[in-house]
Amino acid sequence: MDTLCRDCCTLVDLAPGARRCPACRSPRLTSHPELTQLSIAHIDCDAFYATVEKRDDPALRDKPVIVGGGKRGVVSTCCYIARIRGVRSAMPMFKALQLCPEAVVVKPRGAVYVEVSGRIRRMMEELTPVIEPLSLDEAFLDLTGTARLHHAPPAVLMARLARRVEVELGITASVGLSHNKFLAKIASDRDKPRGFTVIGRAETGAFLAAQPVGVIWGVGHVTREKLANDGIRTIADLLGRDRKALAARYGQMGDRLWRLARGQDSRPVSSRNAVKGLSNETTFHEDTSDPELLDGHLWRLADKVSSRLKAKDIAGRVVTVKLKRADHRLLTRRHALDQPTQLAGVIHATAAPLLRRSLAEAPFRLLGVGLSDLVPGHLADREADLLDPTARSRTEAERATDRIRARFGEDSILKGRALR
Repeated sequence: MDTLCRDCCTLVDLAPGARRCPACRSPRLTSHPELTQLSIAHIDCDAFYATVEKRDDPALRDKPVIVGGGKRGVVSTCCYIARIRGVRSAMPMFKALQLCPEAVVVKPRGAVYVEVSGRIRRMMEELTPVIEPLSLDEAFLDLTGTARLHHAPPAVLMARLARRVEVELGITASVGLSHNKFLAKIASDRDKPRGFTVIGRAETGAFLAAQPVGVIWGVGHVTREKLANDGIRTIADLLGRDRKALAARYGQMGDRLWRLARGQDSRPVSSRNAVKGLSNETTFHEDTSDPELLDGHLWRLADKVSSRLKAKDIAGRVVTVKLKRADHRLLTRRHALDQPTQLAGVIHATAAPLLRRSLAEAPFRLLGVGLSDLVPGHLADREADLLDPTARSRTEAERATDRIRARFGEDSILKGRALR
């Protein structure tokens, strides 16, 4: 059976009963009969935002850390110390602080996370061009055919990647390796943090049968309850159901459940499907109807979206404003631009009228801004606006601001509206 040392990133020969790497004495070993035969990987940074915050502030190292908004906000992510107390991503902040009152709450630093994510992406690109990011901190990689180029099987390459991310960036990551995306994603969640889990073809059926249906993508709380009411709680329960009966009962989801319960996933890893849109949102401490306060938040959100677009070298054509009323009803307003943009000024100028036309629905508890219909960054803001002679000078001023912030920090230049 092949064995990988995840610290020295080599395949090793273990003597019977040995539990440490014969080369570096590390106990972090992964053994599997299909270890060198699998090439679809999923890498997921461990508590990414919180790990970055602890890296940048050593005083936080042994403390429970929550990254998120105020009392009316939600948890973006939290460290593993906070997770032991029951805190989870997307949990309302007030509930998180009830569970872990001693937690240190840190506001998200989007530009920093984007910069770290970009460096990880460049490391991935040294291994394979076939990368499908799911978010800033996780991605699929197809390493088929890379062994000849790198003189090592995909398992070794992924161990090297995780090790390099940890050593060079101070971020830990977990890896899942399998024969399709569905199983690779499940594998990466099995042994966090700093995990490396393999699910081979031969064990797929037996492994899945013992899992709860919640491991299947798209099976959330509502679907789990519906399945449970029908006597389906584990994947083994699904295996006993007829394919046509599942499709009749659950529609397209029923057929998907039948296939994934058997480990069948033919979707390729595709960078073209990676990012469909970028957005940022904020939840207010108190519901508000104040136009100036809302516009200040709108500018900050537009600036964050712009920074992420520039970091990823992409642009978008459709600006979206998302609003949540006090009664939790969602409002969405969109406007399509004549040309793609990545400029904060253009995003804000487009979003502001959408917000103003919605003020009659106020007060609001949440505001979000997003950009979709994405294209490569070199296509952004290429044509001058003949109806606005000052557009070019504003574009040049924003680009100059970006250069100054890159050199002296995000807070080196602030617009007056950002202080509202």
